[in-house]
Amino acid sequence: MRIYFGVCGIGLGHAGRCIPVANRLRDMGAEILFSTYKDAVEYVRGEGYPVVEPPSMEVMVKPDGTIDFAQTVANPGPILAALILTKQIETEIKFMRAFKPDVVVSDSRVSPLLAAKALNIPHLCIVNQFQIIIPRKRRLLRLAKITETGGLAIIGKIWVSGTMPLLIPDFPPPYTISAGNLRMPMAYFKRVKFIGPILPVYPNELPSKKELRERLGLDADRPLIFAPISGPLKERTYVIEVLKRIFMDFPSEYQIVMSTGSPSNPIKIARYKHLTVYNWIPNRFEYLKASDVIVSRAGHGTISQSIYYGKPMILIPTPSHTEQTNNAIRVKEMGIAEVIEQSDLSPKTLLELVNRVMSDNSYKRNVESIQKSVMKINGLRTMVDAIINLTSSLGN
Repeated sequence: MRIYFGVCGIGLGHAGRCIPVANRLRDMGAEILFSTYKDAVEYVRGEGYPVVEPPSMEVMVKPDGTIDFAQTVANPGPILAALILTKQIETEIKFMRAFKPDVVVSDSRVSPLLAAKALNIPHLCIVNQFQIIIPRKRRLLRLAKITETGGLAIIGKIWVSGTMPLLIPDFPPPYTISAGNLRMPMAYFKRVKFIGPILPVYPNELPSKKELRERLGLDADRPLIFAPISGPLKERTYVIEVLKRIFMDFPSEYQIVMSTGSPSNPIKIARYKHLTVYNWIPNRFEYLKASDVIVSRAGHGTISQSIYYGKPMILIPTPSHTEQTNNAIRVKEMGIAEVIEQSDLSPKTLLELVNRVMSDNSYKRNVESIQKSVMKINGLRTMVDAIINLTSSLGN
């Protein structure tokens, strides 16, 4: 069995949920090849998988991490973008012809799907954002209307045209995190299946919170703030430095563990009294289970992991990142998180939110109630089964 993963390489969220699937398949004797780019390349290689790199397009980011939609669309521009997409498809076809996969798995990428179609290779797609939503700011309004009714609408049709229904790694309603990012024509829903988030480690597979704190050398009595900051480097650098300064000013009644999301760097540790900063935490799910509250960006992966582990959140969406903004609004409505804009961050504002979430038991009660409802949903098992069933139906 040969499986080809075509994975979005912007940030580590997409690769992070495909690696557990690949690990299970590898344990079953499958040969795996990843096609990805940018942030994900070294991460996937570090997990022991061969990687091929197709051409990629850049998301333009301002110095404070804000997504610059106008520059992203203008550079490289529609004509050059079309040429790059064509080159991507040609490159994927070349990679697939050499590897001869039985199944192609795409995570939020169009070119592997189109290449697989061209070669008549069975394929499936996972995506938690049906289409990109441009912020409805006055200067971007025309751009939003053009993109959402044009090229991005075409992408939506490609998502649902796979060999199998589109697999959405999110909780089924009413607990869907990405509800604001999954708006689609009603006719498409018959080609959609919610499989649940994909985690490498589930809470019941780990020791108790008390045991983990002892193992990790954490104080058993002080509340633990866990701040796993993820996303592309340009989007997270600014907020990491802001949070470091803020956490240094936090009262010592809290203990804080922060990860800067850099797996390619050595695992360096910096300690500032009650704050410990790691470049990367391989056993992050142990810290997640040991924690009391999460402070992070509003990425789908971090939010879904926090829900599975029953942890209330304080979310700082990447500015102008509509997917994260919608995610944050959604979980705040669910009563399991508070949201603060990056521009409003200060020692005072963040500490007030942490104190609020820690003192108001409704956040913990709400997230633990949802956790209980979704614990039987296992996106990892469902995803692996879908790939196995697809290969079995072909006699492989």
